[in-house]
Amino acid sequence: MNMSSKIMALVAAVFIALPAQAERIKDLATIQGVRNNQLIGYGLVVGLDGSGDQTTQTPFTVQSVVSMLGQLGVNLPPGISLQLKNVAAVTVTSTLPPFAKPGQTIDITVSSIGNAKSLRGGTLLMTPLKGADNQVYAMAQGNLLVGGAGAAAGGSSAQVNQLSVGRIADGATVERAVNMPLGQGDYITLELKDSDYTTASRVVASVNRTFGEGTANAENGRVIRVLAPRDSNNRVAFLARMENLSVNPGESLARVIMNARTGSVVMNKSVTVDACAVAHGNLTVTIASEPRVSQPAPFSKGETVVTQQAQIEIKAEKGGLALLPGSASLNDVVKALNAVGATPQDLLSILQAMKAAGALRADLEII
Repeated sequence: MNMSSKIMALVAAVFIALPAQAERIKDLATIQGVRNNQLIGYGLVVGLDGSGDQTTQTPFTVQSVVSMLGQLGVNLPPGISLQLKNVAAVTVTSTLPPFAKPGQTIDITVSSIGNAKSLRGGTLLMTPLKGADNQVYAMAQGNLLVGGAGAAAGGSSAQVNQLSVGRIADGATVERAVNMPLGQGDYITLELKDSDYTTASRVVASVNRTFGEGTANAENGRVIRVLAPRDSNNRVAFLARMENLSVNPGESLARVIMNARTGSVVMNKSVTVDACAVAHGNLTVTIASEPRVSQPAPFSKGETVVTQQAQIEIKAEKGGLALLPGSASLNDVVKALNAVGATPQDLLSILQAMKAAGALRADLEII
């Protein structure tokens, strides 16, 4: 058994060893309106040890520095040429969590947008962070922590991890709150993360069994309306109890995820196959080019010419016809595919062919 076969068998064993377990409602659904908000800003990182932007190729860095100095009362003579090696232009991104209030702090990520070699040791200057409505919701500033390291000398260089991205824990202070009411009127709305009628029905049954019939009603396979107390304190206590109720989610759709770039194949436990026969063989095409010199005869006044002579070899390995029996468990599916002896990259073609033949009972998704 080759390494890829061992890995697939191990994955199958893990799936089979884990029985279906109940999950909490908080893991299956979210409350409508309670969400994160993305923030973004443009700023400058200073204090770099000569690893900043090359200003000849990033004029926006110079423009930003001139604009910042002007706001601080420093007026530069017109036409002056700045050679800045310790400054880098960056984008600052963050996520504003729900119910965040002014004065609270959030983490930020700082990424170079120029050609800076490293942000290590830099300091982010005060940067406003805006939301989708172009309003400022936080202000960011602080010393960067870069997880990578690098060195260069004598034309040689070495680098560990990424040097052009850093983080600042609690690097931004919230300046504006987002109005996020916890439900409107008498009802709150639950939204399942994955649309499934079975799961929605079971969530409704669990809530009604705990809080009384009619408390929850499913509008469709994703949205569930729940009658909740109007008082905010009682509503929070009600949600805290409800989100910890256990529900057995419905079986997921049979799905096979294939990554065509890496050759990765992942399938869930609902995948089944019908009986079919599969033959697979590798086809190798080798093209070799060899230079040939054409030498003219003596005193013929000809010229020496170099030509390329190509040799093409096609080699097809034998592929035996393997019978894949019908199976209803992931373990049997993995064993059947391993019997073909194909690599993960070959499985991409085999699974597509099995799907076209109607032998694979699953949805194929290529990412």
